[in-house]
Amino acid sequence: MAVVDAPRHDRRVPGGHATDRHEDGHRGLHVDQGARPGEHPGRVRDPIVKVHDIAWLEFTKPDLTRARAFAEAFGFTVTLATDDELHLRGLAAGSPCVLIRRGRRTAFAAAAFRAAETADVMTLAEATGTRVERLPDALGGIGVTLTDPGGQAVRVVAGVDEAPEIPGQRVHEYNFGALDPWKISRVNATQRPPREPAMVERLGHVVVQRNRYLENLTWYLEHLGLIVSDFLYYDGQRDRGPVMAFIRCDRGSEPTDHHTLAMALGPSNRYVHSAYQVCDLDAIGAGSRYLTERGYRHSWGVGRHIQGSQIFDYWRDPDGFLVEHFADGDRFDSSLEPGWAPMTASGLAQWGPPASRDFLGVTVDRRGLAEARSILSALRHDTEFDLHRLRGLMKVAST
Repeated sequence: MAVVDAPRHDRRVPGGHATDRHEDGHRGLHVDQGARPGEHPGRVRDPIVKVHDIAWLEFTKPDLTRARAFAEAFGFTVTLATDDELHLRGLAAGSPCVLIRRGRRTAFAAAAFRAAETADVMTLAEATGTRVERLPDALGGIGVTLTDPGGQAVRVVAGVDEAPEIPGQRVHEYNFGALDPWKISRVNATQRPPREPAMVERLGHVVVQRNRYLENLTWYLEHLGLIVSDFLYYDGQRDRGPVMAFIRCDRGSEPTDHHTLAMALGPSNRYVHSAYQVCDLDAIGAGSRYLTERGYRHSWGVGRHIQGSQIFDYWRDPDGFLVEHFADGDRFDSSLEPGWAPMTASGLAQWGPPASRDFLGVTVDRRGLAEARSILSALRHDTEFDLHRLRGLMKVAST
């Protein structure tokens, strides 16, 4: 696969040394660049539709009062609150980005993606033999509900009501660049970020795990027109194919988030985490202090990722779901082809503390024991997660 030059910004080559600005910066983030002959190309030729963006995520939880308290501390704005349902939005114009319904148990129920136009919903319904449905009045518009090979509900929606933008947190002015004093932007003024929630601007992405990874990956590329930004493979197992993909929307020449969906191979089909954009690093730092003071559980951060480049901070909500604040993520257009790199725990961040046991899912608690049971189940059944993959996953945790 040919390598297409990325938008021109600070470029680096393998080894980490700054070089000519005409070098490909994407290449510098990978041991290898581009697929080898016969490897997964990261896209399909004729998808049914190409979704425009992620719309919202749906959860069920037994305690909506507790869920709302965390949501507001995390930085969401509540737009609907009844005894049976919560709608949470960000500051950006659009629909709610999280829907929580009362349920007997905590669960991730569905991911919804926004179609580029209403006709795409009709096209997808006809191609899959499903019915177009009118969405609830609180959302507006229409949608079609599919089920991915892992059993997860996936909605594609259009014509949803668009709430106006809410004025947000101030993006700070920083006195960086001391080599050029004329670029100093803040004079006779102090920097005093308030200790307040990091106000969520929008939903960025969701990460899921699948025990039939390639089957599910192909399904999303074919049905939603998504394309892969980066593949990861277990060290020493590249010939067995990738085990994780960071997947973006295809809007042609219009840049989109490095990943809207990420998918990893694992022993069970489950939600991993979801990520919500905030305005800058100060919002992340002050928001982290705000959550800490209220007794919420920190998982990992602050740091900067490699794939996607986001500055990140991870938290557990009261029901144990992993959620992320992020800022300053990469955006790619459709010309950039997938990068390939080995998966390691140390390769999850450019800087920041080592990935925590909680983030990696190797804690001795209810979640860790559930994953251990899933491993035994996957090894007994016909899944892509076999003994070779188990050894690769254990190696990730040790690196």
